[in-house]
Amino acid sequence: MKPNNFPAGTFEPNDGNAPLTLPCTRRQVLIWGGVAIPGWSVLSPFLVQGADRPLIIMEKAQGMVVADPVLCVGCGRCELACTEFNDGKASPSLSRIKVDRNLNFGARGATTWRAGHGNFGDGLVVQDLCRQCPHPVPCASICPENAIILSPSAHTRVIDPERCTGCKVCLQACPWEMISYDPDSRKATKCHLCQGKPKCVEACPAGSLSYVAWRDLTGKIPPRNLNPSPLPPQRALSCQECHLPGLPQNIRQTNAMMRQLLGGGRAVPERTGFKWIDLAGTVLIPLAIGSVLVHALVRRVRKK
Repeated sequence: MKPNNFPAGTFEPNDGNAPLTLPCTRRQVLIWGGVAIPGWSVLSPFLVQGADRPLIIMEKAQGMVVADPVLCVGCGRCELACTEFNDGKASPSLSRIKVDRNLNFGARGATTWRAGHGNFGDGLVVQDLCRQCPHPVPCASICPENAIILSPSAHTRVIDPERCTGCKVCLQACPWEMISYDPDSRKATKCHLCQGKPKCVEACPAGSLSYVAWRDLTGKIPPRNLNPSPLPPQRALSCQECHLPGLPQNIRQTNAMMRQLLGGGRAVPERTGFKWIDLAGTVLIPLAIGSVLVHALVRRVRKK
């Protein structure tokens, strides 16, 4: 005799012979789950209503300076050429290319001999250079005055001295610490490629610097600053509007995060605006679609 005290809409127990009658099928669960994720994506523009705007959306730079550490002799002429051209003074600490800070540190910290290569101390001199980050540009996105703009020449990211207030927020936002602060002018400075003719490249006697077409190196070079300043919550929220699932940069970021999580990749800085919706677009939606296909294939095979 079947008990009749079960709530409506639930399945009834059986004697082990009759199959259970569930309120929905496995196919319906998969379909509802697959539809729910893109549905959340569609709602994302409504979730960002009222967020601070605008975030700076910049075109890719046309060029960049790259270095060959093997050829560098650590003479520092590139730093002098940079500051003499841009600042009218010889001041390596203000240089847009950083060599001096990598010279005097070995495996045991500061030394009297130039060990090179930061804390590794293997004698290799590493030149730190601005990567001319693709959108979203960390320093430009975090600047409260929108002082980091796109230059008309070479599309580089340049600091507008008229807007810059010297708050130093951008210094903490750069994962590679490539922005300097001039105490005399009380302004921040960064590489702008000297209007397409980098003086550091011209001054290098060893030929270790080259001006080449831009390519994205932000995921290939370990950051110096492992804890860069995050975006204010409202700005980070507004960035979600254009970061919809499936964008190539989100797929690359997800792959890098997975490799880092599994211990097979180097640490990468978190990209501005990378949120749960990006993870849904690059991981969860493909998994849902794959599950539906596998489920349909298994049912077809079992019917034969």
